[in-house]
Amino acid sequence: MPYLKLNTNLALDDAQAPPLLSQLSQLVAKETGKPERYVLVELNAEKTMLFAGSSAPLAYLECKSIGLSAKQAKSLSSALSQLLETALAIPPERIYIEFSNCPAEFWGWNGSTFG
Repeated sequence: MPYLKLNTNLALDDAQAPPLLSQLSQLVAKETGKPERYVLVELNAEKTMLFAGSSAPLAYLECKSIGLSAKQAKSLSSALSQLLETALAIPPERIYIEFSNCPAEFWGWNGSTFG
């Protein structure tokens, strides 16, 4: 049920995307305490984006999950920023992350919802 969407203005080659997606999926599962089999990660690279008047490397992430706490969001913010700085050389001050706690009854899967 956790969903992470990464938008970046960086171009990623075919060798970079799969390991990055895997790292993000594992990190989200660990930080949310949810099984990785429920984690969905989406990567949108080479987007036309501007942050603080600059097109220097940047990222915007959306992270949604059932039962996401403020404590988890803070921990995820740190962990995701560190991963993106290491993997893509995007400084944490060039990363925005939007967190959403979605009610179980509004998250659909397998023809039903979780609530």
